[in-house]
Amino acid sequence: MAPQYEIRADFDARTIVVYQAYAPAIADAALRAGRFVAPFSFRRMTWIKPSFLWLMHRSNWARKPGQERVLAVRITRQGWEEALSRAVLTTADPDAVAAADVHVQWDPERSARGAPLNHYSIQVGVGRRLIRDFTDEWIVSLTDVTAQARKAGALIQSGQAAKAQRLLPAERVYPLPRELDGRLCRS
Repeated sequence: MAPQYEIRADFDARTIVVYQAYAPAIADAALRAGRFVAPFSFRRMTWIKPSFLWLMHRSNWARKPGQERVLAVRITRQGWEEALSRAVLTTADPDAVAAADVHVQWDPERSARGAPLNHYSIQVGVGRRLIRDFTDEWIVSLTDVTAQARKAGALIQSGQAAKAQRLLPAERVYPLPRELDGRLCRS
C-alpha cells in the first residue's frame, strides 16, 4: 500500500511543475513577462500545488471566478526543496505557523471526477519573505494550460474519462530528501 503522504508531481532532474489558478489579468501579465509581475501580489502568501487534479478540483477545471486561468509553473528543484526546508505544517503550533516562511498543508488528493482519494496531496504556501525568490529565481517557465484543463474537464463531464486521461500530466512520486520527508510527510 502506498504511503498516505507523498508528493506526486511532474518533474525532471532539475525542475518540478507546480500549478496555480489565477484571474486572467494576473495570468496574462505573468505570461507576457515570463514571471509574476503586478497585479500579482508580492505582499501575501502564494500557494503552489504539484497535483494537477487537486488544482482542477479547487478551480473547477478553470471555471471558478478568479481561477479561470491555470498556469503550469516550472521551478527549480533547488527552489522547491529550499521552500520545503523552511516549511512548517499548518497543523503545528500556531506561533510556529505564524512565524514560518512557508506553510505546508496536506489535503485529500482528488480523482478526475473530484472524489477524495485515500492519500493526500501537498499544498505549499510561499510566504512574503520568499515570494521574490520564488518569482525571480526559482521559476524556469510559465505555461498556460487553461485550454487543456477545460478540455479534460469537459471530457470527464461527458463521460469520456479515458480521453481526458491523455490530457493529464504524468505525475510520479517525488524523491524528497530523507530529512524533509520525515518532517513533512506524516506517515
